[in-house]
Amino acid sequence: MPVWLAKSRAISHHLNRKVGFMGILHQNFWTSSCSRHSLSSIFIPAGIHEDHPTPHVFPFNSSITTRFSLQRFKSTKAASQLEQLYSTDDDDHDTSQALDFPGGKVTYIPEMRFLSESNGKRVPCYRVLDDNGEIIIGSDYEQLSEEIAVKIYSNMVSLQMMDTVFYEAQRQGRISFYLTSTGEEAINIASAAALSADDIILPQYREPGILFWRGFTIQEFANQCFGNKDDYGKGRQMPIHYGSKKHNFVTISSPIATQLPQAVGVAYSLKMDKKDSCVVTYTGDGGTSEGDFHAALNFAAVTEAPVVFICRNNGWAISTHISEQFRSDGIVVRGRAYGIRSIRVDGNDALAVYSAIHAAREMAISEQRPVLVEALSYRVGHHSTSDDSTKYRPVDEIDYWKKERNPVNRFRKWVERNGWWSEEKESELRSSIKKQLLQVIQVAEKTEKPPLKYLFSDVYDIPPPNICEQEKQLRETIYAHPQDYPSDVPL
Repeated sequence: MPVWLAKSRAISHHLNRKVGFMGILHQNFWTSSCSRHSLSSIFIPAGIHEDHPTPHVFPFNSSITTRFSLQRFKSTKAASQLEQLYSTDDDDHDTSQALDFPGGKVTYIPEMRFLSESNGKRVPCYRVLDDNGEIIIGSDYEQLSEEIAVKIYSNMVSLQMMDTVFYEAQRQGRISFYLTSTGEEAINIASAAALSADDIILPQYREPGILFWRGFTIQEFANQCFGNKDDYGKGRQMPIHYGSKKHNFVTISSPIATQLPQAVGVAYSLKMDKKDSCVVTYTGDGGTSEGDFHAALNFAAVTEAPVVFICRNNGWAISTHISEQFRSDGIVVRGRAYGIRSIRVDGNDALAVYSAIHAAREMAISEQRPVLVEALSYRVGHHSTSDDSTKYRPVDEIDYWKKERNPVNRFRKWVERNGWWSEEKESELRSSIKKQLLQVIQVAEKTEKPPLKYLFSDVYDIPPPNICEQEKQLRETIYAHPQDYPSDVPL
């Protein structure tokens, strides 16, 4: 115990000396944003009352400033939000009657006043393209080149087709499990397009489009789903649990929301190393009901980590509707509660998603702050191949989102209107992708499975006796009952 305490004190001293663990900065984060009429103004600032678009700043008194003199990083602007208070509607109160409290002055009022559970109005949703794929007049968005726009659309189509073919492969018994991104292609591909290849991704499980964008091949997707020897996970993971060190894509894991606090830790390491990149992590609306979501947001806010949280609010956590999950106005309002700038975006509008994530990334890196993005969309497919969503939601609701609010069709109309796409190119693309898909499935299916030894490797440098004993017992059991085990797994 004394040794452990001595080490802990040494670590704490090192952190305080190097990064100013308890540092507080005194800059105004709001003035660092873009102009009032730019996309930044759509983001909900952390800790500012909506009735007062200009924040009221109360300076710390000298004793508090001295007490927290250590600074984390001078380039950080997010910490100044600690100096900004929830302002009241009654500005005529005597501000001299205030409590000097850590974080800033708290004004006293004589009335007993409870904060309302709601602002009365829902947070608006940022959108650029209407349902017909036309730019909404007055839209503030990031311009796209023809090359990027065409790549976004092509990747969305490719992802949609891959989902269809792999889903059918599962139904035929050729792979054990699959889930699709149908209806959420814009969130996948457009967010990936707005990021740098150096940005680190901690996904949930419905983000294969990011790998697609970064160059992960259809064959690599198939190898993972079929669990053959060319699978980077060596056949240990369920299908769709992709990962790629080459593409800065941390391997997917099934437990919900565990990736969120991990992402903050990774982002803080980037900050300490002064990297010009950020971490982007994804979750669904169901993931926000996990404690890890709340821990991650608070962790990110306090450490001022350059991380972008993207929540795919598709209305359903498997069979649980959002009305049964929370009473707040979706996810976006939770950012303010933790002191995080937030925005709600139309997740079926690829141009809006691209623009919002592009802006969020810039904020995260240049201002060293976390940002929360809520993307409103709809899960058109079943939750997975283990689910039948028609048991808990009406078919006509699914059809409406599939036909009327299809993100792929909407973006295609915009690309075609710009003269960058045609029916001929569409036919060529779909024919090429279909041919590739049929070929990669045949190759992945015929490729040898990983050897049995991989069940016990890559955890310990030198396997302990209990692991060696387990391997020995498994091999003896297989030799004794070969009919009960797969014949295509090399022993």
